Amino acid sequence: MRKWEYKIVDSNDVPSDGVFKGRNRAALEAYLNQLGAEGWELVNIDFLELEGRREFVGVAKRERSQ
Repeated sequence: MRKWEYKIVDSNDVPSDGVFKGRNRAALEAYLNQLGAEGWELVNIDFLELEGRREFVGVAKRERSQ
């Protein structure tokens, strides 16, 4: 039987462009691509774009190595 591990992903893990600017789109994409390279697959994500600030939180999973 396949077994999974889960990870909470959060835009707070990405460096900010400043308090009022939020996170840079390219930095967010680089973070998500790095997770993919590590084998993580997003299974749920909630984006919030408010006044130009990009924020998200979600859940990723990958198959657990025995």
